Amino acid sequence: MADTSDFRNGLIIKFKNGLYSITEFQHVKPGKGGAFVRTKLKNLKNGKVLDNTFRSGESVDVVRVERKKYQYLYRESGGLVLMDNDTYEQLTVADEMFGDGTKFLKEGAEIEILHDDNEQIVTVEIPIFVELEVTQTEPGFKGDTATNVMKPATLETGAEIQVPLFVNEGDKLKVDTRTGEYAERLK
Repeated sequence: MADTSDFRNGLIIKFKNGLYSITEFQHVKPGKGGAFVRTKLKNLKNGKVLDNTFRSGESVDVVRVERKKYQYLYRESGGLVLMDNDTYEQLTVADEMFGDGTKFLKEGAEIEILHDDNEQIVTVEIPIFVELEVTQTEPGFKGDTATNVMKPATLETGAEIQVPLFVNEGDKLKVDTRTGEYAERLK
């Protein structure tokens, strides 16, 4: 058991029958009344963020987790096959654990998995930005840059995103896996 004085960003706690990560916290001491801690908690299962206030000194259940790096090998019917970078053991993780980010993963990508004490997978973290090549897109026309016009492009993983008109086939792009949006063109 821990209390609110142990709060730090990234701490994982059991709260309302779920696992939450503390993304922000602030200790508040008003002039009148008792002190409290205002927090932003991110649900590790669905990613939703909620605001909660704890009384100062209130007990919380802290969950010990271990971060391990894995390499994405290939996709099979049950999910994605990952390899432990230290022991070379392979495991299959269901697609649901990744959310929509799987369409931006290419073989060899590094993925972090958080395990609890019972070796159960708590959550999976894919890279926030990935570098992918454009395999198909319509050619842009010279002079069409007056407005923020976008066009569809297919990436090497098969994902389709909207890109600016100046992007051509063969260009390498930086893509945000959280939103599925174009971030920048790489040289």
